[in-house]
Amino acid sequence: MAGHRPGHVCLTASGEVSLTGVVKAISGRYGSARNLAMGGYADPTVDAATGLPLLAPFGKHVVDMRAWAHRSWWIGAGTVDSGEGVRRVVVAAERPGPVVQGLPADASWVERVVAVTGWDGGGPARAIDWAAVEERLGTALPRDYKRLADVFGEGAFDGFLSLYVPQARVRGMDFVDHAEYLAGFAASQGTAVWRPYDVHPAAGGLLQWGSSEQEGQFYWLTGADDPDTWPVLSCDDLPDSWHRFEGSAAEFVFRMLTERGHPYSTARYFDTHWFESYES
Repeated sequence: MAGHRPGHVCLTASGEVSLTGVVKAISGRYGSARNLAMGGYADPTVDAATGLPLLAPFGKHVVDMRAWAHRSWWIGAGTVDSGEGVRRVVVAAERPGPVVQGLPADASWVERVVAVTGWDGGGPARAIDWAAVEERLGTALPRDYKRLADVFGEGAFDGFLSLYVPQARVRGMDFVDHAEYLAGFAASQGTAVWRPYDVHPAAGGLLQWGSSEQEGQFYWLTGADDPDTWPVLSCDDLPDSWHRFEGSAAEFVFRMLTERGHPYSTARYFDTHWFESYES
């Protein structure tokens, strides 16, 4: 809109489309929305890490605003008082990654996870035969996950998110064995527990790379030819609790560790972060 500073794009939504309809449509692609403003009242705790760039263009004129995080962008849908009536708007605003002191702006997500956890490798370098793993699974895997597994091995971030890796010693955390177990379960018992999704090796099926002790489950939604573009789908052990994250597994972990607004945030509970290895 004219007069707005750079860093975002605003579009006026058709008056024929309700805000509820817009929110439902965007939620179908990016998961549950965050509520930044309602009825003319903006959440005073919102900051740059939780969606403030979506409110800033409108100032006191914002009426309602819902927010979704999508890679390096915030996506917003809401209503604003234009002075000539309330108008529906859709907004895309820049979403910079959290800053880690001492790292360059172009550091990889794995490097950021290493920096924020202070991880030193925990022992000798791992030698995972990724070609054999991918042949056994029948699919290539995201490069950042392979790097994450090479660097960290089996263990848990903040004592919460357990990373599945090939050749794991802990029962249930071997990445390949677990994938084959889920495939066998789906073949014999059906896929109702993953509704509306199927399970790898079915086309576009879920492939699990982690879990939490609180029944959180972390998957990729496979299907795209380039596994580096697979989104992360996470859920609790509850119906209709799916969250979609348009980024890599390493970015998901980093934002979980550093952002209070992340659906599985540990930043709400800990000021410092760590990786607990299960290999020793």
